[in-house]
Amino acid sequence: MTKIDLITGILGSGKTTFLLKYARHLIDSGQRIAILENDFGAVNIDMMILQELKCDSCQLEMIAGGCDADCHRRRFKTQLISLGMQHVDRVIVEPSGIFDMDEFFDILHDSPLDRWFEIGSVLTVVDAEMEEQLSSQMEYLLGSEAACCGKLVLSKLNRIKNETVQQVSQRILAHINRSLEDIRCDRRFTERDLIAKDWDSFTNEDYRLFSCAGYRGSSYVKKFSPEDIESSVHYFMHVAIPQDSIEGLIGNIFGDESCGRIFRIKGSLPIEGGWLKINATREKTETAPVAEGQPVLIVIGDNVSRQRIDEYLTALNTDPEYVSI
Repeated sequence: MTKIDLITGILGSGKTTFLLKYARHLIDSGQRIAILENDFGAVNIDMMILQELKCDSCQLEMIAGGCDADCHRRRFKTQLISLGMQHVDRVIVEPSGIFDMDEFFDILHDSPLDRWFEIGSVLTVVDAEMEEQLSSQMEYLLGSEAACCGKLVLSKLNRIKNETVQQVSQRILAHINRSLEDIRCDRRFTERDLIAKDWDSFTNEDYRLFSCAGYRGSSYVKKFSPEDIESSVHYFMHVAIPQDSIEGLIGNIFGDESCGRIFRIKGSLPIEGGWLKINATREKTETAPVAEGQPVLIVIGDNVSRQRIDEYLTALNTDPEYVSI
C-alpha cells in the first residue's frame, strides 16, 4: 500500500518549508513521491514554492477551490484515486492552515482508497515564535490539528535568542496542551512528542522519525468548521511593481495595523528575466528568483482590510488589470 503523510500547522507555521526538506530527503533516498497541495483557495502559491522539487521522482498535484466543502472533498478524493493508480511510494498532503482533520481520515476510509493507502505519518508544524494568546478560532485550529499527530515539529527555533531549547519546548507544549483542554481532548503532549532542533541539523534518524511517526485517533469537540473561521485569505492579482520596492512594501503592510493582523504574505511578482517568489511573515521576508509564476500576492490574517492593502499596492502597481478579492 502507498503510505500517505499529512503535514498540518496553523497559518504561517512553516509547513511548506518543512515539506521541502522532508520531500527532498525522501527523493534523495530513492523514493518516488507525490505531493498534494490541498487548499480551499483559488490560487495556490505554495505549489509555486515547491516547483524546485519537481522531477522524475516527484510529481506535484493540486486541489484548489470548490464551491463548498462537499465539492472540495470530492475533488480531494478524486485526486487521491488518481495518485493511488500510479503506485508511488509515498504521498505527502499539505492542507491549508484552516483544515478539518476529519476530512483526511474519513476519505481514507472510503473505497477504493482504503485498499490503496495507509497512513504513514501525521506531522504538525508549530511556530516557536507563536504568540501566547491567539484568537479563539486559531486556538481551536492549533489544538485540533495537533490532536491526532504522531510528532510535533518546532519551526523557527533558530530565531529564539532569549530562551533555551528546553524553555521554548516547555512553553510551546504548555500552550498546545491548553488548546487541547479547551476542545476537551484528553491527549497531552510531552517533550518526547516534540522534535525541537534547527532544521538545518536534521539527521537521517530525524527523517526516519518523521516517516514513521504514525498518528493518534484522538477525539475532541469540534467548535468551528472551516467555513466559520474568520481568518481570511485575500488575493491581489495582476501586480507589477519595481523590484527594489517589494520588500519595503511588504514591511509597510505588516507594520500598518489598519491593514489587519497579518500572518503571512506570499506570492510571485514579475521581474526582469522571470519571476520573484515571495514568502513573508512578520519576522522575515524571503525572496528568490523562479522560472515560473503568476502576478499575485496572497495576504493571510485576521480582520484583513483589503481596501487598505489596495492603497499600498495601487500606489506602486503598473499593471492596469489589477484586481483584488
